[in-house]
Amino acid sequence: MNSLRADDADARHEMIPLDSGVELHVVRRTPERAEHPPWLLVHGLASNARLWDGVAIELCRLGHPVAAVDQRGHGQSSKPDSGYDMATVADDLDLLIDSLGWDHPGVAGQSWGGNVVLELGHRHPGRASVIAAVDGGFIDLQSKFPEWADAAKALAPPPLAGTPLAQVESWLANSMSDWPETGRAGTMANFEVRDDGTIAPWLTAERHLEVLHGLWQHSPSSRFDTMSAPVLLIGADNGDVAWSDSKHRAVDDALAALPTGRAEWFHAHHDVHAQHPTAVARLLHDAQTDPDFFTPTTHVPQEDDQ
Repeated sequence: MNSLRADDADARHEMIPLDSGVELHVVRRTPERAEHPPWLLVHGLASNARLWDGVAIELCRLGHPVAAVDQRGHGQSSKPDSGYDMATVADDLDLLIDSLGWDHPGVAGQSWGGNVVLELGHRHPGRASVIAAVDGGFIDLQSKFPEWADAAKALAPPPLAGTPLAQVESWLANSMSDWPETGRAGTMANFEVRDDGTIAPWLTAERHLEVLHGLWQHSPSSRFDTMSAPVLLIGADNGDVAWSDSKHRAVDDALAALPTGRAEWFHAHHDVHAQHPTAVARLLHDAQTDPDFFTPTTHVPQEDDQ
């Protein structure tokens, strides 16, 4: 096991140009001795690479090179007005892996990012050694909203631009009091802090809807049986019985269709990776290094572990 060299203070921030014409902001961490394969970490809708900081730090400590990416339109990456369909954003990741010079990394995505990494596995078989989807990868919006107009109305982003920074900081302190500092800081990184003391999401409302439309068009169930890499599904059960039951059914259906898959559950919020980074990182580590990890077994919810 390695000592951590690349912590928050000396993580490398890079802008990587892709042949698709966008530049992606990547946060890289490298262990002193890279004893294990790398991981590419992919955030969800309206999120950013920094939500993965806690996971990345632990993976690096365990000996994995790590890169967390701001997807197009998000964070510090390029913000084109188009190209938010699932095929294009998945191809961004394929091009990014080439630019990183990696062979067969593990690829993990959260929420929308979970669907994106699933699409990567479908479009580019053999690219990833392991695919991990954190409370995502099974999101099928058309099953709940057959019409796009209904999805757009129900899931439109709240009007956060212009909210005072102090108000956002107070909300984070109250709603995420049991989160590690990396998770709270990562959430704050979803926003630009403006000169007048207010915030604005890096992802504009217009681009938010473009991403949402790409997700609405995506049918993950048509992808499950095409996966050549093993797939780890990490679910969040927040105690909402109806919502959690629906999510459990979706995960069970995915496991039935995946050639090789495993599910793990956390008593957690949607941003499991930010709330419980150490436990999530250890699952990713085991998925890549334990030859018996995907052997069928009985899976129970993880104990709370930051």
